[in-house]
Amino acid sequence: MNLKSLLLSSDEKTVRILRRVLSDLEISVVHCSAADDAIRRITRERFEAIIVDAANVEEAGSVLRAAKAAPVNKRALAIVLVESSVGLKGGFEMGGHFVLHKPFAVERAKASFRAVRALMKRERRLQMRVPVQIAVECHGSGRYQAKTIDLCEGGMAVQFSGRVAKENSLRFSLELPGVEQKLEIHGELAWEGNSAQAGVRFKNATDEQRATLRQWLNSQLPEVEQDDPPVICHLTDLSLGGCYLTTSSPFPRGTRVILSIKTADLLVRAGGVVLVAHPEFGMGVEFLQSTAEQRDQVLRMIKTLRTNGDKSPDLQVEPDGLETSSPEDSVAMFLSSGSEFSGDKAFAGEVPGSEDTLVDLFRQKFQMPVETFLQQMREQRQSAESHAG
Repeated sequence: MNLKSLLLSSDEKTVRILRRVLSDLEISVVHCSAADDAIRRITRERFEAIIVDAANVEEAGSVLRAAKAAPVNKRALAIVLVESSVGLKGGFEMGGHFVLHKPFAVERAKASFRAVRALMKRERRLQMRVPVQIAVECHGSGRYQAKTIDLCEGGMAVQFSGRVAKENSLRFSLELPGVEQKLEIHGELAWEGNSAQAGVRFKNATDEQRATLRQWLNSQLPEVEQDDPPVICHLTDLSLGGCYLTTSSPFPRGTRVILSIKTADLLVRAGGVVLVAHPEFGMGVEFLQSTAEQRDQVLRMIKTLRTNGDKSPDLQVEPDGLETSSPEDSVAMFLSSGSEFSGDKAFAGEVPGSEDTLVDLFRQKFQMPVETFLQQMREQRQSAESHAG
């Protein structure tokens, strides 16, 4: 099943390059040269990615807004192609998850879209729904009964019987057919429909819960699409809250990612969200630490990286979906002054008595030109090393 993209551009060279690149990556292209045509398509067809050329900022912006407003494409990945006059800042202000500078060559574009394809595949997997009716118990300040209408990795649609839950955050209990252990998972109501129907978005699922759900769904789907291999990244900067990784294929801003380190006798995994995406160079990731399990995973990863020092192994990074809210709102800061990591080795961005300056840089300066951003990050690293010395 091919991935599908919509491309808005009247630049023949750009269209020619992207057709070649996306074809090589098995991503089909629906090309539109006018915004009106693109908007009509967006309201009628599903796309995994919407690519807009910002040569005409107003038209490009209108297409991205239309995609967000269309139920079938509101989760589509938004990619903005910009000239230097618009820049990263302009592309992100238009609503882009990923911003690429024009002009670009085939190999440069392919490196950027390789990570984009992995995320597109992961997002499609998350949204593949299995129609199924399973009894569900919902627990909050009250207790509610419901049945599933359909189920996917990211959530489910339910039909309440009797009293309808009005609480946003609930714990759901259900027994998947053929699975011995009951699935207990937290979620939030994402939408309310007619006749006591509602949509549920799962939140903070554990690795075990996610594995159970994924395995069951894969057994129900007629065709299981293989994920792309992880992106190999090299660590350059690390703090208690996040890290910067160099790679020619960074994931778009707002991508939830799983970072892992594999050695002969060790596997360490931790979750994060991409806050900074520099095409062809790297990405800044803030660690997810809103649950005890997530915090433990991050602490183990930091310990492993610190123990290895300059000989740190490369990290493998794979996408885990796209944040629907602002990336800055999706992560919880976990900083502990006087923690076991406040010893004599400095992390970039970790200055005694301060906030996490590396993550602050990710949050506040993600729209900054790449060269300026990297210079600021180097200065922070040098400052951290001088304090450690």
